[in-house]
Parts: sequence; structure tokens; C-alpha cells
Amino acid sequence: MMRKHTRLIGWVAALLVIVGFCQLGRWQLQRMHEKQALLDQQVPARAQALTLAQALSAPPRLRWVDDHGRYLPGTVLLDNQTRAGRAGFKLYQPFQTRDGARVLVDLGWQPMPPDRRLPPLHPPQGPADVAGLLAPPPASGIALGPALAATGQPRIWLANRLPPAEVARALALPAGSLPDRVLRLDPALPGGYARDLDLLPNTLPPSRHLGYAVQWFALALTVLVVALVLQFRPRRQPPADSRR
Repeated sequence: MMRKHTRLIGWVAALLVIVGFCQLGRWQLQRMHEKQALLDQQVPARAQALTLAQALSAPPRLRWVDDHGRYLPGTVLLDNQTRAGRAGFKLYQPFQTRDGARVLVDLGWQPMPPDRRLPPLHPPQGPADVAGLLAPPPASGIALGPALAATGQPRIWLANRLPPAEVARALALPAGSLPDRVLRLDPALPGGYARDLDLLPNTLPPSRHLGYAVQWFALALTVLVVALVLQFRPRRQPPADSRR
């Protein structure tokens, strides 16, 4: 009776571990499909340029924007962004088109000094033509603490994530005026800083998610095999002397 009870507990524990590993594998596969779908949108999006207002009113997917307007005051520096293995930050400047649509423009990347003292920044001002990819902002980690902090330089904020409502409030923009997407400025345009149109910076490519999914499913299979071996292995018979 005691042996049956022990085996039942063992199977319950094994099944819970197997289900947990399978769920992690499914999540990795889901992330793989999401990121691959995002990459697959990039080429068709560039084939058809829209104004910012048109792109924002269309279903939320990658859109290529070509528009004219002006840069607004205020700069947001997104911290913990790497490029070629170096730590740094991305600069974002609010932009407003002639018809009133607003968006944060990704001006590019700069290295963060070892002492984390920000260099003098000279964000663009006034009228400008913009072109680029309207895309989700860089992925952020666990949301801990305030999203933005003052830097000591006027109208420049250091951020660990880009929640539109908090960014708009810090930049003194009307509530709800910033979308949950950013404009990845075309690297061919003059000005700005080091930039590209990499849609998955600081994150895993789809192939890595597939590899992790295979690992999680393999661990689930290993637990199942071990549980079956323990279940059906021959019982050890007690010595003959102990049965007398």
C-alpha cells in the first residue's frame, strides 16, 4: 500500500513537470511564429509608402511611412540598448506631421560612457521630411520602477521602457497623442545617429526560440521516459534469509 501511494505521488509530480516543460516549449514556438510573422511583413511594407496618419489608422502591422512635419521639443533616451556588443541608448524625438499625427522617431543609437554621464545631445528641431518603418518599440524587460527619469539636461529623459501615456506626459504632449509604435528612421536619411532597420534588436531571433522549444520538449520527454523506467523496472526481491 505504501509503495502504491509513493508511486502515485511520483507520477503526479512527473506529470506536473512534463506539463510545465511542454507549456514552456509551446510559448517558445509562439514567440518564434510571432517574430517570424513580423519579419515577413518588412518587405511588403516598404513597397507601399503611407503618410503617418494613414499608417496609424490602418490595422497595426509594419507600415512604411513617408511624410513631412516638424520635430517637437523633448528627447527620450531608451537605456540598455546594445549595438555590436556595446551598451548604449537609443534617442527618440516626438514628431508631428502637417495633419497633426504624432509619433516617436527613432533617431539612432549612441554608446553610453562607462561613467554613465550623458554626452551633450543635439536633437533635431523644426521642419523635416521623415521616412521609415512604423513598428513596435524595442522589447522591454520586467517593468520595475518608473519608466522615465530626469537626466539633468533640460527636456531630456532617460527611459527603461516606452509606455506611450507616460512618455506623452513627460514631454508635455496631449494625453493619448502618442501611438504604441515608433518610427524607425530610414538609415539612408541624413542626420541622426547610428541606426538600422533591425526589427529584433536586443532579443532572440526566431531560430533561437525554435531551439529552446526543442530543448523544453526534449526535457519533457526525458522526464516521461525516466518515470516509465521507474514504473516498470523489476522489483528487487528480498534476500531468502529475510523471508524465513
